[in-house]
Amino acid sequence: MRLMIALAFNYARGATFLKNIAKEEEISEKYLSQIVIPLKANNLILANRGAHGGYMLARPPKDINIKEIVEALEGQPAIVDCSENSYKCKRSHSCAAKHVWIKLKDSISETLSGITLEDLIEMQGKEQNIPVYNI
Repeated sequence: MRLMIALAFNYARGATFLKNIAKEEEISEKYLSQIVIPLKANNLILANRGAHGGYMLARPPKDINIKEIVEALEGQPAIVDCSENSYKCKRSHSCAAKHVWIKLKDSISETLSGITLEDLIEMQGKEQNIPVYNI
C-alpha cells in the first residue's frame, strides 16, 4: 500500500524509480520489485524503461480503489476460505457461521471499494500536515 501511496503522491510528476521509493519508505527495493509484478499485471501501474523511466499509476489516484490493490496482491478479501468457495468445506451447506463470514467479507469489500488512493493521500497529508494540491 505504501508503494501505491508513494506513486499516487508522485502521479503529477510522472514516473518514479523504485530505488527512490525504497529509500524514502525504508522498504527493500528487492521486495518492491516483486510487488510491482502483480500490480502491473492488474493494470494498476505502468513501467517505463530508460533514463526517464520508472513506475507510475496507470490511472489517476481518484480512480484506483484499495480493493483493487488488495485483490491484485492478496486475492479476494475473505476471512475464511468457505466464504469464497463453499466446496472447500464439507459442512458449508449446513453451517450457520458461514453467513457471518460472508457478511463480514462483503463489508470488507464494500469498505475497501469506497476508499481511493486519493483518499489515502488526503488522510496522510492531514496526519503529517502536508498541503495537498489538486490540479
